[in-house]
Amino acid sequence: MERIRAIPDQTIRRACAFAGLGIAATMLALSFDVVLAFRVGAVLTTFLLVALLYLSHRAPRYDVRRTELWWVVGRSIPLSRERVQALLGGVLRERYLWHADRAAGVAILFWLLAFFLWVGRMLRGAPVAT
Repeated sequence: MERIRAIPDQTIRRACAFAGLGIAATMLALSFDVVLAFRVGAVLTTFLLVALLYLSHRAPRYDVRRTELWWVVGRSIPLSRERVQALLGGVLRERYLWHADRAAGVAILFWLLAFFLWVGRMLRGAPVAT
């Protein structure tokens, strides 16, 4: 069972790493305004969270024969097609939700940092863009 969980973890983490690289590059490009950079990072991480939630919602009904998990372990499971679909779809859903939970934590952190940096800018009396 651990191997069945490890394969989707690798796939999802690879996709999240590429998304994180894009988010980090965008935030770096906007680093001239730190509040704006964290706001954009928060919005993009929230989009990543929504994408992971959508994928977790559709995972039990999505044909697992079109996934990397099927190619690595699914073909060797000696169960009927319906049972393999239920097993692998449930594992994919669980792993998507686990990663969505982590993305939500990062998004909340970015939102809080953006808010506190904005409040700090307001208290210093610096001009605030809306």
